[in-house]
Amino acid sequence: MKFGVFDQNDSSGRSAALQYEERLKLAALYESLGFSHYQMSEHHGTPLSTTPSPSVFLAAMSQRTKTLRFGPLVYLLPVYNPMRLTEEICMLDNLSGGRFEFGVGRGASGFELGYLGVNPSEALERYQEAFEIIRQGLATGRLDYQGKHWSYADVNLSIRPVQSPPPIWYAAGGPDSAAWPARNFFNMVCAGPVERVREVVLRYRSEQASVLDGRASANLFGVNRYIVVAKTDALAREIADRAWQVHHKSFWTLWHRYDSEPRGWKLPPTLDPLIESGFVVIGSPTTVRAEIERQVEISGVNYLSGNFAFGDLSFDEVVDSVSLFAEAVIPALSKR
Repeated sequence: MKFGVFDQNDSSGRSAALQYEERLKLAALYESLGFSHYQMSEHHGTPLSTTPSPSVFLAAMSQRTKTLRFGPLVYLLPVYNPMRLTEEICMLDNLSGGRFEFGVGRGASGFELGYLGVNPSEALERYQEAFEIIRQGLATGRLDYQGKHWSYADVNLSIRPVQSPPPIWYAAGGPDSAAWPARNFFNMVCAGPVERVREVVLRYRSEQASVLDGRASANLFGVNRYIVVAKTDALAREIADRAWQVHHKSFWTLWHRYDSEPRGWKLPPTLDPLIESGFVVIGSPTTVRAEIERQVEISGVNYLSGNFAFGDLSFDEVVDSVSLFAEAVIPALSKR
């Protein structure tokens, strides 16, 4: 069982410079406490992200850490030139000494794609095309591809990754979407109610078993949760309720601006339904450990990704929360 961090880097109300410095200090803390991965989202034109360029932020992180593995979850492939992104991936893997891992996706917001000049109706085919080009470049060091959106004729890349190639992650929305990452041996993470997570994990393991022929899998298949730990249940709830209001507003900013709503997950204004579903876990160390143990037992995941910093949580509040989590939960579950 491994533990990681997922960060939207949503607006906290503090200056961007201060927030970046705090996040980089937190990355070093995550590493020291035994977390294996740091992963971040990519968003544009919304307070849901103050770090619209994952590569730039992660380049800085590569110099503040030594063992922490990190990457975007996900790169919005439709908005990138695939050759340029392949080169960035190679640079990040070299800057970190082979610690870079990246997720791929087409983006959940058509508004954001439109801001960057991409027609949302073309997002899927651009995503598929870009992904094939990037995989080719990382595997062979050259690009030779003729597509609808991008074409390359015998281009030799000037840099190769340390890893051959860096591991890939995929965010699965449901059981059916788990088949592709399983059969391609990508790591996977999902969210939602714990019972649904179990369905996704079972499908992932079943699909991978069909091609492994009895061999053991080295992949991570995990669940994402918002987590706040404090000395008491009451204090944790007070802190989480306050921060959630800020995070919720950022999440809905673009959807409200365009009088629309997301097709998939819709964050509610209060925490109660999310706590009931298991998507949010808050409380004292004892409470949080018991709930995480319950969810791991039900779902069968071998990786837990925690949103520890969101909304207007202060640096000190996150430090306390993460430290209590590492002390109470990681030792109890890391050897499962």
